[in-house]
Amino acid sequence: MLTTQPQLPPLSSRREWAKNTAASIIATTGGLILPTNNANASDDDLIDVYFGCGCFWHVQHEFVEAERRILNRSDADLTARAGYAGGKAGALDGKVCYHNFNRVSDYGPLGHAEIVSLRIPASSYKDFAAEYVKLFDKNGFRPDQAGEGGAYLKQLVEASKENGDKLAFAEGLGDDPDRRALVFVMDSDAFAPFVAEQYHQFHDGFAMGEGYPQTYNDIAFRLAKAGTLGKSDCPNGMI
Repeated sequence: MLTTQPQLPPLSSRREWAKNTAASIIATTGGLILPTNNANASDDDLIDVYFGCGCFWHVQHEFVEAERRILNRSDADLTARAGYAGGKAGALDGKVCYHNFNRVSDYGPLGHAEIVSLRIPASSYKDFAAEYVKLFDKNGFRPDQAGEGGAYLKQLVEASKENGDKLAFAEGLGDDPDRRALVFVMDSDAFAPFVAEQYHQFHDGFAMGEGYPQTYNDIAFRLAKAGTLGKSDCPNGMI
C-alpha cells in the first residue's frame, strides 16, 4: 500500500495529458480480466469480467449495446461500468481516481488503465469477447490511438481468430506497457477493478462528434438514484 502521493505530471486537458504521457501509463491495448474464481463457472452462472481498450467512454457504450442485443437487458439491468484496473499499487487512500486538480489517487501514476467491467452469463462470454475484438481495427489499433497508456482464454483467442486474427495475448503482471495488438490477460483476484466517478458513466465518446443520445447519458443518473451505479469518493476530475 502506498502511503504518499506519487509524483504527478503537470496538469493539462484530457487529450493533451494522454498525448504527453502515452509512453508512461498502462492504458494497455487490451486488459481483459479472467477472474480465477470463475474458472469452474457453469454456463448459467454470472461471471465478472472487464475489458480495456483505450478510453472507457466509447468502450462502455459498445458493451451497453452488446448487453442490450445479446442479453436483452433493460437499462435498469445494465452492468457495464467505466472503471480502472491493472496497476500493482491498487488503491491509494481507498480510492482510484481520474486526473484531478487536487492530484488525489490519480489512476495513471498508480499504474491503472481505463476499463469497463461487466457481469455476464458464462455462456455468453465468447459473444462479449467477440465484441471486444471488434473494437480494434485490422492492424490491431484501438479506436483512440492518442489515449495510450483457461477456458475463457481459449474462447477469447477463438473470438479473435474469427474476427480477423489481429491480436496476440500475454499474461498481465501489473503495470504492463502499452503494445499495439497485444492483449494482457489479467487475474481479477490480483488486479481488481475500481469503479470510475459518476460523471464518467454513460458519457459521450472520446472522438470528436461521437455524441450519444441524451437517453443514454441519463442512465447514469437513473442507476445512481436506484443505488446500483457504484460509488466513487473521488473529487471532480479534468476532462
